[in-house]
Amino acid sequence: MLLLLILLCILSNGVNGKAKARNYRSEINRRLKLLNKPAVKTIKSEDGDVIACVDIYRQPAFDHPDLKNHTIQMQPSFIPSIETPNGEHENSRPVVSQLWKKRGSCPKGTIPIRRIRRRELLRTNGRKSPERLDRTNKTASQDRFMYLNNTRDSILYPTPENRSTAVLMTYGYNYIGASGEINVWNPRVEKLPEFTTAQIWLKNGEVNNFESVEAGWTVHPAEYSDARTRFFVYWTVDGYKKTGCFDLTCYGFVQTSTEIALGGAVDPGSSSFQQQYVLPINIFMDPTTTNWWLVFHDIYVGYWPGSLFSLLKHSATSVEWGGQVYSVNVRKTPHTKTAMGSGYDAEELYGLACFIGQPRILDYSKSYKYPTFVGIWKDEYNCYSAVNYKAGNANDEATFFFGGPGQSYRCP
Repeated sequence: MLLLLILLCILSNGVNGKAKARNYRSEINRRLKLLNKPAVKTIKSEDGDVIACVDIYRQPAFDHPDLKNHTIQMQPSFIPSIETPNGEHENSRPVVSQLWKKRGSCPKGTIPIRRIRRRELLRTNGRKSPERLDRTNKTASQDRFMYLNNTRDSILYPTPENRSTAVLMTYGYNYIGASGEINVWNPRVEKLPEFTTAQIWLKNGEVNNFESVEAGWTVHPAEYSDARTRFFVYWTVDGYKKTGCFDLTCYGFVQTSTEIALGGAVDPGSSSFQQQYVLPINIFMDPTTTNWWLVFHDIYVGYWPGSLFSLLKHSATSVEWGGQVYSVNVRKTPHTKTAMGSGYDAEELYGLACFIGQPRILDYSKSYKYPTFVGIWKDEYNCYSAVNYKAGNANDEATFFFGGPGQSYRCP
């Protein structure tokens, strides 16, 4: 009798498992249909991506009930002025472009959307893994307090056990924007589902339940099916637990530009002691609508609607510029070999190390400025380092360098 009960239990679990698998496949098919909208025109990029030119009013954002009657804001109500340290307005370094644009362009009234593959949804569901906070932080190489401008003023910085971060940070004001020139490289990612980013975060909220808007570049083979460097955006309202996504893999971001494909590969990348390319990013809130606008160089890509947020509807309370590696093998031996930035340590400086130049914050004065108080955080300085380097001239502005190879003789 006992053996019969065991057999029945095994059969029942097998049937339930198959039913769950069918339901999951059905859900993936449903999402693919929602995400991969009918195209007015398609463009096959040389990197294998298919870019669909989709009617701007049929983009994924409007599948969400709260955005069904959303009126698209085609441009912000004000445009903040961004000045370089020497007073010039033009970018002094060459800017990356997107590969797909070599094969064509999208017509007016459409937006370019990178077609999502089934295997990408199966691997990541279009989302970052939740942060698992390490309350003990026994293996980190410094304490969890970040000191601003080398003063005694400090803040507690979270240390998720599945992330390693090296950032320049400012905290404590009502920020409605941030910008910076992110140096572009193509670092190694050891294995799936690990990824590496160089980006800007604007955040508000508790360390384990924050709201954020983010943009920069990433190498994320699980999300994009290759090891190319790609332009990405992200948002969350619960610290990556259940909300938000990369690019347009869920409702949220409203795109207005015909020129930029979120998740699209960028090119060219920087090389050691050769030409250094940058990705200029500007994120700011329109106080009239509370929408958070994203600008790629001089292209207004679109916005995160203010209605997505509670705290960010008013302002951000922290801004971070820098890099992050996701892996379950950070703070462990052996350490992951996934690199951050260029793969060189920050101390190597210009020509080898990755940098973010001209970091700026925007407050309700609506004037961009270098942050008054900044601090540097690096979870594992033997693996991924950071330095805010200022040249000999007292009038020169500091440039933030960050990165590292991951596993090495210093980081076993």
